[in-house]
Amino acid sequence: MKGNLTALIVTSIIVLAVVFIGFMAGRSKESRSSVEEWSVGGRRLGSLFVWFLIGADIYTAYTFLGLTSTAFKGGSIAFFATPYVVLAYPLAYFFLPKIWKVASVHKFTTLADYIKGRFDSKLFSVLIAINGVLMLIPYIDLQLSGIQDTIRIAGTGYVNVTVVVVLSFILVAFYTFFSGIKAPTYTAILKDILVWVIMLYMVISIPIIHFGSWGHMMQTTVDKAPQMLTLPTSGPKGMLWFSTAALISALALFMWPHTVTGTLSSKSGESLRKNAIILPFYNIVLMLVTFLGITAFLVVPKGTDPRFAFLELIHMSYGGTMQGFAYSTIALASLVPCSIMAIGASSLFANNIYRDVINPKASPSRMLKVTRYMVFVVIGLALLFGLMFPNALVSLQLMGVSGIVQVFPAVVFSLYWRKLSKEAAFTGFIAGMAVVAVLYITHQSFGAYEGFWGLLVNILIVVCLNPFFAKQAAGRKNDVIDTLFGKKNSEVAKQKAV
Repeated sequence: MKGNLTALIVTSIIVLAVVFIGFMAGRSKESRSSVEEWSVGGRRLGSLFVWFLIGADIYTAYTFLGLTSTAFKGGSIAFFATPYVVLAYPLAYFFLPKIWKVASVHKFTTLADYIKGRFDSKLFSVLIAINGVLMLIPYIDLQLSGIQDTIRIAGTGYVNVTVVVVLSFILVAFYTFFSGIKAPTYTAILKDILVWVIMLYMVISIPIIHFGSWGHMMQTTVDKAPQMLTLPTSGPKGMLWFSTAALISALALFMWPHTVTGTLSSKSGESLRKNAIILPFYNIVLMLVTFLGITAFLVVPKGTDPRFAFLELIHMSYGGTMQGFAYSTIALASLVPCSIMAIGASSLFANNIYRDVINPKASPSRMLKVTRYMVFVVIGLALLFGLMFPNALVSLQLMGVSGIVQVFPAVVFSLYWRKLSKEAAFTGFIAGMAVVAVLYITHQSFGAYEGFWGLLVNILIVVCLNPFFAKQAAGRKNDVIDTLFGKKNSEVAKQKAV
């Protein structure tokens, strides 16, 4: 199949315009004045900016291409993403403001910073940082995969796909290095506007183009492929997998380094509460776009690779200009999250590996340089890995969710449980990661999402082991514990913030 030149031109113009906006966002030297300014924007972003930024964090190209691909292969099993975000935001409403408060008072920019402060443990912090960096690289790779697939459909016969992908990610690395968090913040606005306008337009128009109406599309599915509209009751991805995948994905969502970066950029905890209320509106797009995977099953030629199903559906449904808008939306849903993910991974490495292990006496200016230059390392590794092992990305990202969720007990439980001990939290985390590794190596999950078993073991160990160290934990005192539980935590917070 030959690409569409008009679609390629429109896509290129929009993507280059957004990259230009990314560079312009950092024209003020203030954005590069400190690690806190570069990585979390000085914690000054208002509710609307945070809404766009977290939306860019969560609703990526993998979200759209991955869900439609899953729906194309397995039908309704893809709808696990709808309850997962429904579960995630009510939880976030309660614990994100507490994380933000502690991070703001103590100038934390990563969850590993919080772990070190809460438990007085550099080892625990380093392991959390390593876990975050390793789990993020396959996620960044999937963004690479999204733009690679998009260009392959739009530009086949006109451009070298690999060269364009490499150049795109080099540009993202440079504007992220230059502008910091302001780059994805401002580019996320255009990306999310396109997501709402273009995706909703496709959701409305594609069933009409091919079936005359949504009703006829659904009736055709009932007549020709009723299995696409029901959840399997057994098998490797039955009801148990559906339920546990939704639960684990919800608990993991705000443990990812890039969503933490978006969270800590907020100007207040109240702004995060507002976002936890209004972010679920994205579910409208998410749920309806998933239906397009079922539509693709009915429309695109049999034997089509599922990863290209949604893109093929676009190619078959529209002329060049509309294809260009659709492809550029997916391309931006790759590039903008990639920028935020690179910032999250760079902050983890610089703060919690370089500063805490390699060079504890690093000056603030040195820390800023290391954090910014790590963007090139992270994106470079992601590019190299993605181009060398393209078929391993989806499975590694799924393992990433299972790995990232093991951070949840240590972080969230410790926000509310004064006597949670370092020993119990650390052992639970290690045990959970070990269980996840064994399940993925043996390819045996007993019908559930692998991360569920890891988290179950993690929590059981925390609950059973903690009583042996509770007295010691109750006697431990530090500034973070005072901020969370101390009688004078408001005074401590004020003094720290000055």
